[in-house]
Amino acid sequence: MSHLNQTDPSRLQTEKDATDASLPPTSGRASEMARRVLRIEADAIDALIARIDKDFERAVQLILACSGRVIVTGIGKSGHIGRKIAATLASTGTPAYFVHAAEAAHGDLGMITPADVVIALSNSGTSEEVLTIVPLAKRRGANLIALTGNTSSALARAADVHLDATVVEEACPLNLAPTASTTAALALGDALAVALLDARGFSIDDFAHAHPGGALGRRLLTHVRDVMRPREDVPCVPFDAPLTAALLAMTHGGLGMTAVLDAQGRLTGIFTDGDLRRALERGTDVHATRLEEIMTRNPRSISPNALAVEAADLMERLRISQLLVVSDDQQLIGALNTHDLMQARVI
Repeated sequence: MSHLNQTDPSRLQTEKDATDASLPPTSGRASEMARRVLRIEADAIDALIARIDKDFERAVQLILACSGRVIVTGIGKSGHIGRKIAATLASTGTPAYFVHAAEAAHGDLGMITPADVVIALSNSGTSEEVLTIVPLAKRRGANLIALTGNTSSALARAADVHLDATVVEEACPLNLAPTASTTAALALGDALAVALLDARGFSIDDFAHAHPGGALGRRLLTHVRDVMRPREDVPCVPFDAPLTAALLAMTHGGLGMTAVLDAQGRLTGIFTDGDLRRALERGTDVHATRLEEIMTRNPRSISPNALAVEAADLMERLRISQLLVVSDDQQLIGALNTHDLMQARVI
């Protein structure tokens, strides 16, 4: 690790230049092609806006009224997009899962119940595997939403609701590889998921409980009470104590501060390393000074029920490294510092 940290930047640049020199020259065609792809796909998404109509509203209504699950199905590239749409629906308050169209024809159709809504994806609207299971799913009583790029296709005609994801052209220069069409389908699926999220009143807390793992879960589910140091571990002194008592409390507490309490035990101030430094710079007599003369009054504090990420944001904004935790009636409950938040991997 130390060797990597000491690598000469000029050496790295020399090695990069040597690598670049060994690559075949280009005329910039790759960049031109990339811009063309992005323009075509952006236009494909833009064209969807005018097609958000009563059919889209009807699709939302069908799913909101669904007492079962949303089953998304498709094959090939449409199947890959379908998996992502199902995952997005499930993580934003609409229970959903993906069923591969080919597997459905070989037993997985049993996953579909009359209480479900099926979303079938096929750009052409003629995918044989999808069309095979459509009548069977409808016979079971499930409602069908078709998402295709062909409004006159067999799948579009069979659907209770059809969502039009037609594109003028694929971004592939051969106009063959699914590119713009899959982008349009994905964007339309996102639009459906977000419209449902909004209709359900899906909240930040709901989102957090659907994403308990990883950094996102920690940020949304970890509260101050989960990471703070308890009251008994927080140094504190009465407001009328001598400064020397505060210094002793800070030394034993190891937090670089001490809380200052009034006669009723309510938080009234804080004394930190910074306060001490400023006092010494002013020539304050440590032995003759009372704490209430130099403490910071009415310090910023936070509720134990606040999210830990809120505490981190507050500390960053105020440029402080510790924060006291109090109840609604200003009773000291605990404290936390940036190290506590880092240890909990909130920051």
